Amino acid sequence: MKRVELDKSQNVTPPPLESLRLNGLNVAVIGGTGGIGRALSHQFAAKGANVLVVGQTFRDQEVPRITFLRADLSSMRDARRIGAELPAGNIDIVVFTTGIMAGPKREVTPEGIERDLAVSYLSRLVILNEIAPRLGKDRTRTDLRPRIFVMGFPGTEQKADVDDLNSEQGYRRFSAHSNTVSGNEVLVLQAARRFPDVDVFGLNPGFVRTNISANLLGSRALVAVVEWLTSFMMIEPDTYAARLVPLLVSRDLNGRSGAMFNNRAEAILPSPSASEPSYAAALMGASDRLVSRALAGRAGEGAGT
Repeated sequence: MKRVELDKSQNVTPPPLESLRLNGLNVAVIGGTGGIGRALSHQFAAKGANVLVVGQTFRDQEVPRITFLRADLSSMRDARRIGAELPAGNIDIVVFTTGIMAGPKREVTPEGIERDLAVSYLSRLVILNEIAPRLGKDRTRTDLRPRIFVMGFPGTEQKADVDDLNSEQGYRRFSAHSNTVSGNEVLVLQAARRFPDVDVFGLNPGFVRTNISANLLGSRALVAVVEWLTSFMMIEPDTYAARLVPLLVSRDLNGRSGAMFNNRAEAILPSPSASEPSYAAALMGASDRLVSRALAGRAGEGAGT
């Protein structure tokens, strides 16, 4: 995995967290029912924003200004439904945080998609394509361009196997997860070009203390050992949210679509491959074919190549 490098050409100065007054701001957090997404939702709501969280299990019924939309984000059909149902015209900010990691054995959804790819990347692609043309169109505010944040690991040069994106010809957990990592980074750059009225950004949270790695390692004992060994590098979800929310609402981001940021709210350079036109086109083409296959109900057909 490539070391993430700072992008010194970007000069973004987020406002202090304590100065934020976000009353009237409308935010959607896709995957906001746990981990990083839940921490971000709490931080937004605490500062006065109205937050709509999308996920499976709602735990914040008593938290003011947080509402819920239930979804199975492993399903392309449900992702398309969510994209259609979201009140995108009135939303200022969308944050995609939902994600898992590929396990020791290949798992597939009922639609025939490798589970990590479906949850962590393709559902985001479907929702983003549905909402981006409508995002922020009904708002009266002009100080903040409508913006989308896609969480993953940009800048780490993890390339996808575009000829076997669905891991049907061979399966290795780390390679399968690289498919989702690369897909999300390319999605940011392609969406930034495709939707000029919306700003789209990538987020690399680094090591945050969540349970996302449990599926990857396949053993609670192994997870405990790895977490102990890496604990000095990890931050808590609430710490990450406190650092990032000021960035997510910063006016400095207006017009900087395609930029990527680390867990200190610093701009980072994208992976070289993500900016390579032929690779990006091949990856998006394979992604679109897999989504189309799932939506058409043809789970038993060949790989999305």
